[in-house]
Amino acid sequence: MIDSTAKIDSSAVVHETAIIGRNVVVGPGVEVGPYTLIGDNVEIGAGTKIMSHVVLKGPTKMGCRNIVYQFASIGEDCQDKKYAGEETSLEIGDDNVFREHCSVHRGTVQDQGLTKIGSRNLFMINSHVAHDCVIGNDCIFANNATLAGHVHIGNYVIFGGLTAIHQHGRVGDHAFIAGCAGLNKDCPPFVMAADHYAKPVGINSEGLKRRGFSSQQIESIRHAYKILYRQNLSLEDARKEISKLAEQEPCLLVMVDFLNATQRGIIR
Repeated sequence: MIDSTAKIDSSAVVHETAIIGRNVVVGPGVEVGPYTLIGDNVEIGAGTKIMSHVVLKGPTKMGCRNIVYQFASIGEDCQDKKYAGEETSLEIGDDNVFREHCSVHRGTVQDQGLTKIGSRNLFMINSHVAHDCVIGNDCIFANNATLAGHVHIGNYVIFGGLTAIHQHGRVGDHAFIAGCAGLNKDCPPFVMAADHYAKPVGINSEGLKRRGFSSQQIESIRHAYKILYRQNLSLEDARKEISKLAEQEPCLLVMVDFLNATQRGIIR
């Protein structure tokens, strides 16, 4: 069933059992599988594939070439008990993959009213993105990874299976969070974290090599890590020392900015 207000591109393929709500926009080359529900005010970009038995609600704007596997729930009302039906939204970039049973909730008016996901992220089976989360690009969330509300995740972050992060937590670019870890404080860029509660265990050197960081840059990042975690400095003193180091190695500026912005404190 397709509502009369929906705009379906002529090249899109929508299964006859799918339900399409009001003011839905389905772009060129989109595929919508059997028994999928696309609620009101959803926009789906070109080349996206929505498999069978998916629930996609709005207001949601999804970019191009995303893939959503069966039984995923994208854009549903949040689980915050303060939510009273206000109109909030979800924005998703391009080339993301949402595997089976993923859940992504829209924002709340207590924050910016927006949950936002960048591009080229992989959300494995049963991973959860709560209300008001902001996720960058090129991240991987393994099976059952769980983000609480208002969490901010940078770029190239990897979450192991069964990993969780507390609400309002932050994880910086290129961080690696090991499986079954629990984050109750911020994890700075480049850092590998493990255990429950998570503790720093080194830098993500292998990931940095794969992404083209030079040996000199990786050594500078390792030096910054030692300043932060091995010299028994206060966070304020460590920030000052890393800021000096960043004057010679600009790749550390992302760490300086992250440390300047932390409010919950960092894992130590």
